[in-house]
Amino acid sequence: MSSVVEQVRAGDRAAVAAGLAGLTPPQRRALLPELKRLYTELAASSHSRAGAWACLMVAGAVCHSAPSGAATWLARGEFEDVTAWQGRHLQELLDAQPVEWRAEVAGRLAERRPPRWGDDARFALTEHLVRSSGRPVPTAEGFVLGWARDRSQDPDRFRRSSHKLPPFDLHARLAADPFTPVLAPLMFETPGAEGELTGPWAVQDEDRKWPAVLARLTADGVLDRADLLDRVLARLVRGGRPGELRAVQAVLAALAPTAAENTARMRSYLALLDAPSAVAGHAQAVLIGLDAVDVLGEASQVLLFRPEKKLVRAQLAWLDRLARADAELAGEVVLAAAGALGHPDRGLQEAALKVVARHLDAAGPAVLPELRAAAEALDPAHRAAAEQLFGPGGADGAEGADGADPDGEYVELLPPVPPRAAVPGPVGSAAEAAEELAAALVDGGGVVAFERALDGLVRQAYLDRAALAEALEPVLRDGWRTGLYPLGEAVCGRISARRAEAVRTGREFLFRNRFTDAFEGPLAARLEEVLWRLVVRPVPLLLATPTEATGALDPAVLVERLARYAQAGVDPGPVDLAQALVRAGGCADEEVLAAAEALDPDVARWLRGGGLPRQDSQVVADGTPLYAAQTGVGPVDGLTADLAKLLGPVRMSGRAWYGWPSEATAHWAAMLPRHREEVAARLIERLADATEHDGRGAVRLLPLLAEADGPAGPALHLAVAYGLGASRREDRTAAVDALLVLAARGDLDAALLGRELGALVRGRAVKPNRAAEALGEAAATGAYGTVWAVLAAALPEVLADEPVRGAAELVALGVDCVRRCGARGGLPAVAALAGRSGSTKLLKEVRALHGLLG
Repeated sequence: MSSVVEQVRAGDRAAVAAGLAGLTPPQRRALLPELKRLYTELAASSHSRAGAWACLMVAGAVCHSAPSGAATWLARGEFEDVTAWQGRHLQELLDAQPVEWRAEVAGRLAERRPPRWGDDARFALTEHLVRSSGRPVPTAEGFVLGWARDRSQDPDRFRRSSHKLPPFDLHARLAADPFTPVLAPLMFETPGAEGELTGPWAVQDEDRKWPAVLARLTADGVLDRADLLDRVLARLVRGGRPGELRAVQAVLAALAPTAAENTARMRSYLALLDAPSAVAGHAQAVLIGLDAVDVLGEASQVLLFRPEKKLVRAQLAWLDRLARADAELAGEVVLAAAGALGHPDRGLQEAALKVVARHLDAAGPAVLPELRAAAEALDPAHRAAAEQLFGPGGADGAEGADGADPDGEYVELLPPVPPRAAVPGPVGSAAEAAEELAAALVDGGGVVAFERALDGLVRQAYLDRAALAEALEPVLRDGWRTGLYPLGEAVCGRISARRAEAVRTGREFLFRNRFTDAFEGPLAARLEEVLWRLVVRPVPLLLATPTEATGALDPAVLVERLARYAQAGVDPGPVDLAQALVRAGGCADEEVLAAAEALDPDVARWLRGGGLPRQDSQVVADGTPLYAAQTGVGPVDGLTADLAKLLGPVRMSGRAWYGWPSEATAHWAAMLPRHREEVAARLIERLADATEHDGRGAVRLLPLLAEADGPAGPALHLAVAYGLGASRREDRTAAVDALLVLAARGDLDAALLGRELGALVRGRAVKPNRAAEALGEAAATGAYGTVWAVLAAALPEVLADEPVRGAAELVALGVDCVRRCGARGGLPAVAALAGRSGSTKLLKEVRALHGLLG
């Protein structure tokens, strides 16, 4: 049997097939340990040996008599790019397996999602097993996604498959594919399949891409048209990222539903009015085209409160047209249009008031009480007109409105200070450690899930490696091969000591990107050290696991863990200890310090000295509009090279940024939980990218930094200012959350934030409309005074000399905030601009603000 292993190592497919064909099932099972050792040998090698991998993949599979073991073997990461199994000898070896075995293996492989990027060569194997065994088409998400990707491949790659379909014509290919009626509809229920709807990439003609082809298949009778329409609309209702929805919307456009089909699905279109702008606009157009009077009120309740002016104006125009055509609808129309009287945009308030005025007589006096109540939300400039239309009593404000208390005095509403969220205690079993690893692999590495999974693997491997390995097998079968995945493989014996040493010493990159930046370094170093510990020198626990969700570590807990190390007779890992010290900071508890002194005088010295030194930030305008400079902490005993590199000088806001967040993004704030100013200074370039190039990830750290410890200086305020102008709405919302948390904790310097935001707007790094929308969101929570304090410092910069284009929206927000919070005191820049002649929107808003400020 050893000759078979040598034939596998040599990549001799014919010999491997012949050698295995002559073995009995028990002999094949006896061969497995040698094949596993060969797997470890090839995995540790840096040489490409595709032929050996292909032979090893098939040989290991057929030596597993149990389909579960065979599927687990075939799903190993190193086999993902192996296609040589499709040669005659290895394929025949697979086909010689029992039909039930092939069917079960195919079903198990079908449940695995393909890799996020690149080809999934394993799909061709899965499909071959499905076809050769005659089992029903799998409908698992992994198989649906793999099928969609495979059918979109260009001809050369497609011909590598073991089966034959027509040449690269997607319509002909899908029409001849027996899988199509089952799998094509499921693309709208499979996360990630939307990306294939924009392909195939090898064709340019839209008529040959998925949307048009799916429509043709419904005409051909291959797909059920009504069912596909329902699935497409249901997918749009579920929502998602704009790119995903655009792809699904293209299918809807290709299907071109008739008026009868749309009428039958009116409730679905009504539900889409809450969707992103493009989808909501299409749904609105469909309802307008149908003259869907039955849902007029429901549609108006949603659309008239949306921020997009185009949607609001279209809805008001529809209401106006319906009332002109049928006077009996006047009452319903004016009450629906009144919903826009409270819109933040005063131009839309005016448009809504005109629609109401036009049809008020036809509506009759019965609607006046509701109209008076709706008019309470009007801007002061329109209240007089509303009072003339509706009569007194509803347009002069209400007791307690606009943030006032019952006595008429304004009350600022800020969120409560977030409580310190503790990290749950350590995992208590191998099964729980496997669950934590699964959660960390699925959610992309949230700090708490990641840290508990990391510590859980170390603890349970130290206690009972065999039990942990058994619990991890199903997790490793289904998880993404990123992040903590290699650590699970290490527990299961799939990473050799030699390879672990190569990773720890930097001879092999397993956790570091090719363009690793300063933030990724400390996290990668931790994972490298943990990998080595798991394989070579286990420890009972990790020192750096935080006790708070921010990443902070209680110094007393750190000392307790060091005592546990002393009891176990093991030394701390340098990387683990360095991260633990940074997270622990300083300590004034003499009892804790005495215990630390007895264990490690260096740790005691660190805690007594207050921990990592803090740095002052200086905001500089040099080339880029603004960035934060720091001199670096200098040499500090106890820091590893990666942490020292992270805390080095900041000149032009850190290292180069490539526009895509890494897996380490969620951990950046947790690396320095007591030094948020240092983190903020190193995020500025990423935040600037978020305002200009749709960069993602970094802005969502701002709420975490607001909740973390350490001074809130110029760098953190500049980071929030950039976040308020981010191109993505969800990122701006994160910046708003950070602003409100800082204000609630008493850490917000509103004047500093305003000056920095004004400079960014003046320098065109932040668009005024985005900043106005974000600050308006903050004000709407009841923080009108806080937002006005920011605007009062920003407007002088925005309005100086020649006002910035788009400044009117910031001034309009200022008008609303001053009206509600009752601020007084003139601004010279506002007064100077208010004296100019003209009737632009900016001048109107400036005059209103000047009048309110007195």
